[in-house]
Amino acid sequence: MTTFASVRIVTDDLDRLVAFYEHVTGLTATRPVPVFAEFRTTAGTLAISSSALTDKLYGADVVRPADNHSAFLEFQVPDVDAEFDRLQDLDFLQKPTTMPWGNRSLVLRDPDGNLVNLFTPPNSVPTDRT
Repeated sequence: MTTFASVRIVTDDLDRLVAFYEHVTGLTATRPVPVFAEFRTTAGTLAISSSALTDKLYGADVVRPADNHSAFLEFQVPDVDAEFDRLQDLDFLQKPTTMPWGNRSLVLRDPDGNLVNLFTPPNSVPTDRT
């Protein structure tokens, strides 16, 4: 049986990206080596590695940091509106909105331009929010 384990972002500025995800998730990254960090959750792991590491392992230009145009990183949170209030120092593409399928969602970009969706499922969204 195959088990999904992680998603990895490759970046030219590991410390900046790790600090962003620590701020957004409230988690502390594990840094087993200076060129790699990970955020382990019960749903899977978000790994972040330096482009210096992937260049060394796979060759230059195999991975292009800060060049994602097709994926969202999604994090389920207890209350999207509370997260919006907490993260006011960040730039949002979408402020808290109730999506057609019921999730309450906000969207922002990380420092490398990756899309990040924070959402609360419909059964967790207070009914007085639209």
